[in-house]
Amino acid sequence: MRAASAAALFYFLAVFGAGFMLGPIRVLVVEPRLGAFAAVLLEAPLLLAAIVVAARFVPRLAGVPPRPGPLLGVGFGALALQQIADISVGYALRGLGLTEQLARLATPEGAIYGALLLAFALMPALVNRRR
Repeated sequence: MRAASAAALFYFLAVFGAGFMLGPIRVLVVEPRLGAFAAVLLEAPLLLAAIVVAARFVPRLAGVPPRPGPLLGVGFGALALQQIADISVGYALRGLGLTEQLARLATPEGAIYGALLLAFALMPALVNRRR
């Protein structure tokens, strides 16, 4: 349990850190030139790569047993941390309340974001299933 909790924290930090670095580039540079949908579409493969790399190595380094239960615990634990951080950052930096943040999920950009969240939660179990 301790290994899965530590792995969830470090998995969250790795992927959120990547998103935190890519986000300003997307919002300030790409979005004004290409629009929100194109910007999110260009960012998504980079985030997915960060998700896959972190999901592959963090559970191994933390000593998480290669079983679906603990690996799903890593993914969904990290997802819970990510949602808390995302809502907090959205409010603090962009002034978006919870209602506005949830409404963004109904946009095409939100659908991409939702797919990335699902991948984020499931990836530790998917990439480590045959260790």
